[in-house]
Amino acid sequence: MAKILIINGPNLNMLGIRAKQIYGALSLEQINDEIKKSAESHSAEIEFFQSNIEGELINKLHEAYSCFNGVIINPGAYGHYSIALRDAIEAISLPCVEVHLSNIYAREEFRRHSVISPVCIGQISGFGYYGYILALQAILKHIKAD
Repeated sequence: MAKILIINGPNLNMLGIRAKQIYGALSLEQINDEIKKSAESHSAEIEFFQSNIEGELINKLHEAYSCFNGVIINPGAYGHYSIALRDAIEAISLPCVEVHLSNIYAREEFRRHSVISPVCIGQISGFGYYGYILALQAILKHIKAD
């Protein structure tokens, strides 16, 4: 059974409250419930982690190295500029999929670049919470093929 870590970065704890027209009306807890249902149907074990603190995200990635088969990460704004987060993903050598709820390429110029995407196996952007479901399917298929 594959074990997948799902990491959510800054401000994602405010989902359902913050900019619903961009990020949707579901809370992070509701999104996690949807991901759990999908994981169960794919016989995958998942763990969730959210932090607004860059160092905590990096520490969790380091921990993931020895006990997970892959990582799904919504880095929030850190995806646009955190070289430290990028380096942590690269260091653990686990397959990682980057997820963004909104289409970052249809938004402000500064959101259109991800510094972590080059060290991820893929990126899913613009499908709301369903992006996590797509990421889970993709990473499980990648792990199985590997």
